[in-house]
Amino acid sequence: MSAQDDFGAVVRDKNMSAQDDFGAVVRDRNMSARIFRSLEEARGQFAASALAIGNFDGVHIGHKTLLQETRKFAAKRGLRASVLTFYPHPTAIVAPDRKPQLICTLGQRLRLLEAIGAEQICVLPFTHEVAQLSPEQFVHEILLGVLNTKAVFVGENFRFGHKQAGTPETLRNFERQGALEAYFVRPVTYRGEVVSSSIIREYLKNGKVARAGRLLGRCFFIEGDVVAGRGVGSTQLVPTLNVRPQPEQLVPRGIYVTETTDTARGRRWQSITNVGTSPTFGTNETMIETYLLSSFDGLTPENIRVDFRYWLRWETWFPSVADLRSQILKDVSRAKSYWRRVANHVASIY
Repeated sequence: MSAQDDFGAVVRDKNMSAQDDFGAVVRDRNMSARIFRSLEEARGQFAASALAIGNFDGVHIGHKTLLQETRKFAAKRGLRASVLTFYPHPTAIVAPDRKPQLICTLGQRLRLLEAIGAEQICVLPFTHEVAQLSPEQFVHEILLGVLNTKAVFVGENFRFGHKQAGTPETLRNFERQGALEAYFVRPVTYRGEVVSSSIIREYLKNGKVARAGRLLGRCFFIEGDVVAGRGVGSTQLVPTLNVRPQPEQLVPRGIYVTETTDTARGRRWQSITNVGTSPTFGTNETMIETYLLSSFDGLTPENIRVDFRYWLRWETWFPSVADLRSQILKDVSRAKSYWRRVANHVASIY
């Protein structure tokens, strides 16, 4: 399949818009959930909890289902709907050669978790010492000893503790002892495919941002301060808003239809975005360059969010600036066509 697949699904699903409630909360930097960035911070402060555990990279529709179950239980029992997540990603410690680039930054993850109902979140710094804890130590010292856990919610394939020796049966044993209740949530599937952070990363790497967005339940997005670019856009091509990618975040290469938001003022524009090194100009630094399809009044945004909607093409070398400019005009035309058809709910642009 090409990176263009699933266009029809995108235009039919308004939930992918950056304007939905999920996205609106993500843009709101005023966090109301209680955030604890270590066990020391949480000790004695973490209210009695129904606790969802996981890496939650991307906070996709499977994670949302897990937290929905946690919230329903918490509401019935008078507990706090809570999350235990890890930073850095455990693989970065136990198998650094296989550590993944992340779908979202830690800050984005926390805001997304709050957006789907987390009332208190503990970010456990994942260290070699944590990796050495046995499953029993993990439960006794962290879940019961610090996080005041009355019930735990995890996926059916959840593994924890040293060498991932802990399994759902380990948690059932604690339940039989009366230490806590344990609930296991089945994987969420979309069109027959199990939703996971790993498969979403693969879609993003291959430019399939529309399909990744379906599994995320929202558009994939990046955020960052607007920085000076390479100095060629405003003089030789088209002016762009430029953002440097976060080192830990996976950003799909290529040219995309996007939606850009001024995070401080809420202004929003249809746009196209190039993620790459601009080979026509012989540069090596990866940059995220966004061209707005309409002009804006007022100050240039200091910080923007870019939602990736649809793949247009891969970045390529052009023999001249004139050839590149001609291609950009074609990209703009296709992007405008995309937005017209989204507005009219047409199933396909082809």
